[in-house]
Order: sequence, then structure tokens, then C-alpha cells
Amino acid sequence: MSIAGVDIDLFSTAVLEEPWAAYAALRERGPAVYLDRYGVWAIPRYDEVFAMLRDHQTFSSAPVPALEPERPDMEAARHSILGSDPPRHTTLRAVLSEQLSPRALRTLRADIETQADAVVAGLVERGTYDAVQDLARRFPVEVVARLVGLPEDAREPLLALADAAFNTFGPANELTQASWSRLPEIGGYIAQVMTRETIAPGSWGAAVYAAADRGDISEPDAIQMMNAFIVAGMDTTVNSIGSAIWLLAERPDTWAALREDPSLVRSAYEEALRYESPVSFFCRGVTRPTEVGGVQLDAGDRVMLLFGAANRDERHYADADRFDVRRNPLDHVAFGGGIHGCAGQGLARIEGPAVLGALVRHVEFLELAGEPSRHLNNAVRGLERLPIATRTS
Repeated sequence: MSIAGVDIDLFSTAVLEEPWAAYAALRERGPAVYLDRYGVWAIPRYDEVFAMLRDHQTFSSAPVPALEPERPDMEAARHSILGSDPPRHTTLRAVLSEQLSPRALRTLRADIETQADAVVAGLVERGTYDAVQDLARRFPVEVVARLVGLPEDAREPLLALADAAFNTFGPANELTQASWSRLPEIGGYIAQVMTRETIAPGSWGAAVYAAADRGDISEPDAIQMMNAFIVAGMDTTVNSIGSAIWLLAERPDTWAALREDPSLVRSAYEEALRYESPVSFFCRGVTRPTEVGGVQLDAGDRVMLLFGAANRDERHYADADRFDVRRNPLDHVAFGGGIHGCAGQGLARIEGPAVLGALVRHVEFLELAGEPSRHLNNAVRGLERLPIATRTS
């Protein structure tokens, strides 16, 4: 089976704002579609994305899961925990296995829910606020920064630095070029703020340095993991919370159903992750000749796993373009999968429902108070502004 290439630009402003028609066209075209513009195979369907995520021997994350891993600006990201395979990946991931275990996360749940309730209650008193700037970007940063052990007065740059890093996962377009000047700030931030002396004792950051002191990982590996805290620690949660609130504010009947049955909160959050996938793609390198849905791939080829397209694949999800809080799609690929599945997904699945649950308890009427605006990034999808109005009974 042979599939001709197409000239779809997944990184144009129009597609970054609304990718769904392009994704549908790629899914219709085939299980693997060659993008002439970028010299990469787009993988738009669920089954193939799901399978590739679980075959790191054929589809390698090394040296970095970006579109153009050999670019000079990717140097700092190469062979990080995101861009490594076993045995190195196993060693790095094990450093935080205790802190990210289900048992450890369960002990955090009550505290996170209490924090979310306090933040939401304060905003509801205002009546009208920006659910992205005042809530979605505030709450996860506070939670993760505290767990990592960052000083309170040094948390403000985190999201801007993460945004710049994720932009570079795409092509060298205007978004990436505008981010290049910020990349050195990540190293500077780690050197000044995320040191042994400044990281809080007992924190996740302290656990990383303790592993380096024991010789479990090298000192450069410890710095790479601090880098990963900045780059990959918050964006998924920030953007998924913002998207979930937007989707619910646009759907009064759905909000009423959630108020009537709060047990749907967790399902609603999972559906928001599926419907508005916060990470658009990660790439892999093909290590050996293989066939994907009848399409022959060669060693050295590059594949782009389109998480957003896979999560809207009508072959896997009935009525995939409908937001349905009763769907509970726990098999979505918004967190990736396999050995590279998002290490922080357990925490995100506490934070997101904690915010939605607090809104359900405090807010009877949730509605838009202005036009939302999209935040453009090559690799992550979310909102820049979301004016909403909330009223109690």
C-alpha cells in the first residue's frame, strides 16, 4: 500500500487555532500520511498511535521527541527523560517513582482539593474573572512548584519558560524563533533557583539531588530532570483545566448535569482531555523497517504521533466530535502511553477534578463573559484568555 504525500501545514496559524478539519483529512487519507513540507509521517488514527506509544524499540524517543531533533536549539533537550529509552529512561524514571506512586499521590489528594476549594471560592466572590489567568494557570503552578520545592518568590517565570521550550518541538517557524531567546533562561533558572541550597527539603527536587548524591544518576542527569520539571510539569494540567471550564461554560445543559450528578466530574475531566488534547503531538524515530497499516516505513524515518487527531478518531470513539461528560474515555492518549506516558498524569488527575469539583460545589450558573482567545504554541494546545461569569443560587 502506498500513500502519496500531502501539503498540509499543521503549524500554520489557522490549523493551530482549529486543527480538527486537517486532522479529519489526514485520518481519511490513511494510517500514515507523509507530510511533504516537513519530511515526516503523520500518524492521525487512534489504533496506530496507541500501538506506537507502546513500541519504544521500533519507535524511539531518542534523542528528543521533537519534529527536528538535530537543530542546534534542541541540544539542551537531547537525551532528557522525554528523549531517552531504556535502560537510561528506566533509571531516570525510577528517581521519582516513590513520589509519583498511587499511594503517595493519595496522600496529597485531600490537601489539593482543599487548596482548589479555597482558590475557587475566592474567585466566585468576584463574580467575573479570567478562568485561564486567575485559575487554570495559577492553581497547577502553585501545586507543582510546592511539590518540586521551589521558593514562592521564584515561580512566576515557569509557564513562560515551558511555553518557549514546547514551541521548539515544532519547526523553525516564527513561534519557535520567538522562543529561542528564552531557552538560555531555563538553564539560568535551574542554576539560580533549583539548586540543592534553594530547593525545599523533602521535595521532589530534593529527591532528585539525593539520587545524584547516592550515585543513582549523574549530576547532569539531575539537571536534566530539573529541566523536565519546568518543561513538562504543568502545561498539560494548565491547558486541560482551562479547556474543561471553557467547554462547560459553553454548554449550560452539561453544566446542569454535572451539578445534578457530581460523580461525573472525573469523567468530565477525562473527556476534556480527549476532546481538547493539551499536547498536540510528539515525534518518534523509526529504528527498523516496519509496516504501519499497510504503509512501509524505513529505518531513519520520522513519525509524528498526532494525539489530538487520535483522540477524535471516529473509528475508536463513537460521535468523536461531541463533548460528552458521560463518556469517561480512560483510554485516550492525551497523556501519551507506554513507558513514556506522562509521569505526572496521576497528579493531573487529582488537580483537574479538584478544580472542577470545587466549581460544581460553589457555582450554580457558569457562563462566558466575553470571547475566549487561543494561545498559539507549536506543540501544546490551550487558551490565553477565558472570561467567565459565575453565580451562586
